[in-house]
Amino acid sequence: MLEIVGYVALVFLSISIVIGLYRVIKGPSMPDRVVALDTIGINLISAVAVISIALDSQAFLEVILLLGILAFIATVAFSKFIERGVVIERKRDR
Repeated sequence: MLEIVGYVALVFLSISIVIGLYRVIKGPSMPDRVVALDTIGINLISAVAVISIALDSQAFLEVILLLGILAFIATVAFSKFIERGVVIERKRDR
């Protein structure tokens, strides 16, 4: 029973990731694309967690942590880019 629920969850997560990819490509504005990328990151973390449960392995926990850190950094960088137009600000002496 747990296997069937896991596989159904993976199917729904895969569909959600595809819908998020569509929003990233066709998004009407940049904030919509950032939210879609963040949603894809969360769905990937969830999919890896479901796979880890299905395989009864703790080997994927580092992958979950890494995906979470990368999703957070990407969201912060995209938000800063939307707000200021640059990700890394440089002060030049003249």
